Amino acid sequence: MTSLSLLLVLLLSLSLSAAAHDGPPPSQDLIHSSCLQASYPSLCIRTLSSYSGAVNTPQDLAQATLSVSLSLARDLSRYLSNSSANLRQASKRQRAAVDDCVEQIGDSVEELSNTLGLLRHLPYGDRRSFRLQMSNAQTWVSAALTNEDTCLDGFKEVDGEVKFDVKKRISKVAKATSNALYMINRLDVGTPAGRKKLTAP
Repeated sequence: MTSLSLLLVLLLSLSLSAAAHDGPPPSQDLIHSSCLQASYPSLCIRTLSSYSGAVNTPQDLAQATLSVSLSLARDLSRYLSNSSANLRQASKRQRAAVDDCVEQIGDSVEELSNTLGLLRHLPYGDRRSFRLQMSNAQTWVSAALTNEDTCLDGFKEVDGEVKFDVKKRISKVAKATSNALYMINRLDVGTPAGRKKLTAP
Protein backbone atom coordinates (compact mmCIF):
# COMPACT_ATOMS: atom_id res chain seq x y z
CA MET A 1 0.00 0.00 0.00
CA THR A 2 1.40 3.39 -0.98
CA SER A 3 1.94 6.22 1.45
CA LEU A 4 -0.92 8.11 -0.17
CA SER A 5 -3.29 5.17 0.33
CA LEU A 6 -2.29 4.85 3.97
CA LEU A 7 -2.90 8.54 4.47
CA LEU A 8 -6.36 8.30 2.91
CA VAL A 9 -7.27 5.30 5.12
CA LEU A 10 -6.10 7.19 8.21
CA LEU A 11 -8.11 10.30 7.32
CA LEU A 12 -11.21 8.21 6.67
CA SER A 13 -10.86 6.47 10.03
CA LEU A 14 -10.50 9.79 11.85
CA SER A 15 -13.53 11.18 10.03
CA LEU A 16 -15.71 8.20 10.99
CA SER A 17 -14.53 8.39 14.59
CA ALA A 18 -15.38 12.09 14.81
CA ALA A 19 -18.82 11.49 13.30
CA ALA A 20 -19.54 8.84 15.91
CA HIS A 21 -18.93 11.38 18.68
CA ASP A 22 -20.84 14.27 17.14
CA GLY A 23 -24.21 13.25 18.61
CA PRO A 24 -25.58 14.46 21.94
CA PRO A 25 -24.32 12.78 25.14
CA PRO A 26 -26.36 9.78 26.34
CA SER A 27 -27.79 11.66 29.34
CA GLN A 28 -29.05 14.43 27.06
CA ASP A 29 -30.81 11.83 24.90
CA LEU A 30 -32.36 10.33 28.03
CA ILE A 31 -33.59 13.70 29.28
CA HIS A 32 -35.12 14.47 25.90
CA SER A 33 -36.83 11.07 25.48
CA SER A 34 -38.18 11.14 29.05
CA CYS A 35 -39.43 14.72 28.84
CA LEU A 36 -41.41 14.05 25.67
CA GLN A 37 -44.12 12.31 27.73
CA ALA A 38 -44.16 14.89 30.54
CA SER A 39 -47.06 17.32 30.96
CA TYR A 40 -44.93 20.21 29.67
CA PRO A 41 -42.18 18.74 27.43
CA SER A 42 -40.56 22.01 26.31
CA LEU A 43 -40.23 23.33 29.86
CA CYS A 44 -38.94 19.93 30.99
CA ILE A 45 -36.20 19.79 28.35
CA ARG A 46 -35.22 23.43 28.83
CA THR A 47 -34.99 23.33 32.62
CA LEU A 48 -33.13 19.99 32.70
CA SER A 49 -30.53 20.96 30.09
CA SER A 50 -28.10 22.03 32.82
CA TYR A 51 -28.30 18.52 34.33
CA SER A 52 -26.95 16.88 31.17
CA GLY A 53 -24.21 14.48 32.22
CA ALA A 54 -25.60 13.96 35.73
CA VAL A 55 -28.83 12.16 34.81
CA ASN A 56 -28.55 8.42 34.17
CA THR A 57 -31.52 6.81 35.96
CA PRO A 58 -35.23 7.48 36.59
CA GLN A 59 -34.30 8.42 40.15
CA ASP A 60 -31.79 10.99 38.84
CA LEU A 61 -34.49 12.45 36.59
CA ALA A 62 -37.04 12.63 39.38
CA GLN A 63 -34.54 14.40 41.64
CA ALA A 64 -33.51 16.81 38.89
CA THR A 65 -37.07 17.82 37.96
CA LEU A 66 -37.94 18.15 41.64
CA SER A 67 -34.87 20.35 42.21
CA VAL A 68 -36.03 22.60 39.38
CA SER A 69 -39.52 22.87 40.86
CA LEU A 70 -38.17 23.55 44.35
CA SER A 71 -35.82 26.26 43.11
CA LEU A 72 -38.64 28.01 41.22
CA ALA A 73 -40.97 27.71 44.23
CA ARG A 74 -38.35 29.25 46.53
CA ASP A 75 -37.82 32.13 44.11
CA LEU A 76 -41.59 32.64 43.93
CA SER A 77 -41.90 32.56 47.72
CA ARG A 78 -39.30 35.32 48.07
CA TYR A 79 -40.97 37.35 45.33
CA LEU A 80 -44.40 37.04 46.97
CA SER A 81 -43.03 37.99 50.38
CA ASN A 82 -41.43 41.11 48.89
CA SER A 83 -44.61 41.93 46.96
CA SER A 84 -46.72 41.59 50.10
CA ALA A 85 -44.52 44.10 51.89
CA ASN A 86 -44.86 46.60 49.02
CA LEU A 87 -48.63 46.45 48.51
CA ARG A 88 -49.74 49.03 51.06
CA GLN A 89 -51.56 51.01 48.36
CA ALA A 90 -53.10 47.97 46.67
CA SER A 91 -56.71 46.88 47.03
CA LYS A 92 -57.76 44.74 49.96
CA ARG A 93 -58.56 41.85 47.59
CA GLN A 94 -55.13 42.05 45.95
CA ARG A 95 -53.32 42.07 49.29
CA ALA A 96 -55.38 39.12 50.49
CA ALA A 97 -54.58 37.13 47.33
CA VAL A 98 -50.85 37.75 47.72
CA ASP A 99 -50.90 37.00 51.46
CA ASP A 100 -52.72 33.71 50.81
CA CYS A 101 -50.17 32.82 48.14
CA VAL A 102 -47.29 33.50 50.52
CA GLU A 103 -48.66 30.83 52.84
CA GLN A 104 -49.58 28.38 50.09
CA ILE A 105 -46.27 28.59 48.25
CA GLY A 106 -44.45 28.38 51.57
CA ASP A 107 -46.22 25.06 52.14
CA SER A 108 -45.26 23.96 48.62
CA VAL A 109 -41.60 24.71 49.32
CA GLU A 110 -41.70 22.56 52.45
CA GLU A 111 -43.46 19.68 50.67
CA LEU A 112 -41.08 19.73 47.70
CA SER A 113 -38.05 19.95 49.99
CA ASN A 114 -39.27 16.97 52.03
CA THR A 115 -39.83 14.97 48.85
CA LEU A 116 -36.37 15.72 47.50
CA GLY A 117 -34.80 14.50 50.73
CA LEU A 118 -36.88 11.35 50.56
CA LEU A 119 -35.94 10.58 46.95
CA ARG A 120 -32.25 10.73 47.83
CA HIS A 121 -32.63 7.80 50.22
CA LEU A 122 -35.16 5.44 48.66
CA PRO A 123 -35.04 1.95 50.27
CA TYR A 124 -34.91 -0.16 47.10
CA GLY A 125 -34.06 -3.29 49.08
CA ASP A 126 -37.29 -3.15 51.09
CA ARG A 127 -40.37 -3.40 48.85
CA ARG A 128 -42.83 -2.36 51.56
CA SER A 129 -40.80 0.64 52.71
CA PHE A 130 -40.16 1.65 49.11
CA ARG A 131 -43.88 1.73 48.32
CA LEU A 132 -44.60 3.71 51.47
CA GLN A 133 -41.91 6.27 50.63
CA MET A 134 -43.13 6.56 47.05
CA SER A 135 -46.69 7.10 48.30
CA ASN A 136 -45.42 9.88 50.57
CA ALA A 137 -43.51 11.46 47.69
CA GLN A 138 -46.54 11.41 45.40
CA THR A 139 -48.79 12.79 48.15
CA TRP A 140 -46.43 15.66 48.99
CA VAL A 141 -45.84 16.71 45.39
CA SER A 142 -49.56 16.45 44.61
CA ALA A 143 -50.25 18.67 47.65
CA ALA A 144 -47.63 21.17 46.45
CA LEU A 145 -49.30 21.27 43.04
CA THR A 146 -52.70 21.81 44.67
CA ASN A 147 -51.29 24.72 46.70
CA GLU A 148 -49.89 26.30 43.55
CA ASP A 149 -53.19 25.90 41.69
CA THR A 150 -55.09 27.36 44.68
CA CYS A 151 -52.72 30.32 44.73
CA LEU A 152 -53.35 30.86 41.02
CA ASP A 153 -57.12 30.63 41.48
CA GLY A 154 -56.94 33.35 44.14
CA PHE A 155 -56.06 35.91 41.47
CA LYS A 156 -59.07 35.29 39.23
CA GLU A 157 -60.97 38.25 40.67
CA VAL A 158 -57.91 40.47 41.10
CA ASP A 159 -56.84 43.21 38.69
CA GLY A 160 -53.60 45.11 38.33
CA GLU A 161 -50.04 44.65 37.14
CA VAL A 162 -49.07 42.41 40.05
CA LYS A 163 -51.74 39.92 39.02
CA PHE A 164 -50.18 39.24 35.62
CA ASP A 165 -46.64 38.97 36.96
CA VAL A 166 -47.66 36.68 39.81
CA LYS A 167 -49.83 34.50 37.55
CA LYS A 168 -46.95 34.06 35.11
CA ARG A 169 -44.55 33.03 37.88
CA ILE A 170 -47.04 30.71 39.59
CA SER A 171 -47.93 29.07 36.30
CA LYS A 172 -44.27 28.23 35.63
CA VAL A 173 -43.83 26.74 39.10
CA ALA A 174 -47.01 24.67 38.73
CA LYS A 175 -45.90 23.34 35.34
CA ALA A 176 -42.48 22.40 36.72
CA THR A 177 -44.14 20.65 39.68
CA SER A 178 -46.43 18.76 37.32
CA ASN A 179 -43.37 17.54 35.42
CA ALA A 180 -41.73 16.50 38.69
CA LEU A 181 -44.80 14.47 39.66
CA TYR A 182 -44.70 12.72 36.29
CA MET A 183 -41.05 11.74 36.78
CA ILE A 184 -41.77 10.46 40.29
CA ASN A 185 -44.64 8.36 38.96
CA ARG A 186 -42.24 6.84 36.41
CA LEU A 187 -40.19 5.22 39.14
CA ASP A 188 -40.97 1.49 39.16
CA VAL A 189 -42.62 0.73 42.48
CA GLY A 190 -41.02 -2.08 44.45
CA THR A 191 -38.12 -2.72 42.07
CA PRO A 192 -34.53 -1.48 41.78
CA ALA A 193 -35.28 -0.10 38.30
CA GLY A 194 -34.93 3.47 39.52
CA ARG A 195 -31.22 2.88 39.97
CA LYS A 196 -30.69 1.30 36.58
CA LYS A 197 -29.52 3.34 33.62
CA LEU A 198 -32.33 4.61 31.50
CA THR A 199 -33.24 3.56 28.03
CA ALA A 200 -35.54 5.54 25.78
CA PRO A 201 -39.24 4.85 26.53
